[in-house]
Amino acid sequence: MILEAKDVSYFYKTQKEKQILDHVNAGFSCGKLYAILGPSGSGKTTFLSLLAGLDIPTGGEICYNGKTVGARNLREHRRCHISLVFQSYNLIDYLTVTENVRLGGKKDPGKLLEGIGIGPEFWNRNVLQLSGGQQQRVAIARALASEARILLADEPTGNLDEVTAFEVTSLLKMIAHEEGKCVIVVTHSKELAEEADEIIRIGAASLSQP
Repeated sequence: MILEAKDVSYFYKTQKEKQILDHVNAGFSCGKLYAILGPSGSGKTTFLSLLAGLDIPTGGEICYNGKTVGARNLREHRRCHISLVFQSYNLIDYLTVTENVRLGGKKDPGKLLEGIGIGPEFWNRNVLQLSGGQQQRVAIARALASEARILLADEPTGNLDEVTAFEVTSLLKMIAHEEGKCVIVVTHSKELAEEADEIIRIGAASLSQP
């Protein structure tokens, strides 16, 4: 198990009476695609942020390879262990496709882009000249440029049409199974969840893992 949430709780410091996560326990392994499901406002994105080291729990701990991710090593965790994909792509709009991928790490951007179906004719284009599905693929390639073993994605298919969403879902599944990464996706998509190896359901102040 590469990543664990141990008895994790979280509340907003200005609203201590509003418990977002309450004594959550969950474990994640490499080579699997995980889907985190739950209604809006249930804490899914908050949980993903804690796993990513973007914030720290108000109770319990996040562990990477058995070691606690605390305030002292949050930056190392984010830089070395985690790569992120967002619903809004978060690409740098004045850079080319290749330049955006290079921001993610030192791996060959051409090989990464070919591997996810973005051909050489697109590499030197500004990212704004691409479709939404292509931009999401570039965002995934940027995440794959990192050596990180964990890929976290927040609603990666939320802005895509049905066909493109299926293609991106298949790509995430391939990354888990063939690249051996731990892929954790927050989603509202039942179609994406059906392709996951494991589904984690999160509700108000709770989380369950089969």
